[in-house]
Amino acid sequence: MAINLLVSGYRSFELGIFKDDDPKVAIIKKCLKEEIKAYIEEGVQWVLTTGQFGVEQWTIEVVEELKIDYPEVKQGIIFPFTEFGSNWNEKNQMALIQLKKTVDFTDSVSHQPYKDPSQLKNHQSFLLQKTQAALLVYDPENEGKTKWIYQAILKKQRAGEYDCRLIDFDQLQNTAIEE
Repeated sequence: MAINLLVSGYRSFELGIFKDDDPKVAIIKKCLKEEIKAYIEEGVQWVLTTGQFGVEQWTIEVVEELKIDYPEVKQGIIFPFTEFGSNWNEKNQMALIQLKKTVDFTDSVSHQPYKDPSQLKNHQSFLLQKTQAALLVYDPENEGKTKWIYQAILKKQRAGEYDCRLIDFDQLQNTAIEE
């Protein structure tokens, strides 16, 4: 049974989403809500993200909505390093500050500013050690930055039990048709 769930996926720009009111966001959030709700009903207590914009931002919003019916669920942002997002534009930095206020827990794996790619690899390893399942908005036929965590999850699955569910483009399309 999964207690801690990692949720990740495409960045908004990878999906061609540049506005918060893009209709694609509602479809993605609907799929996220259904899948996360199922995980909560199966025993998930914590939903973790890494603070990226796009799917992870929408996940935080979805979990806040789910807390109305599932107040016991908690969520956290685990950054790869301190000062994460400090090089983003002001609008995105302000949005990240708001997200940090929304969640129950924030920390970073490396307590130093970005130095080198090893911090990202350590971050990924940490997240896979601390979670028992992952939900990715990701389609292996349409690679993006999520490819790296997906490949690490596949490797972890070969070594032992780790649940991973994908929300792929077919599922998103089917949800859009239902709307």
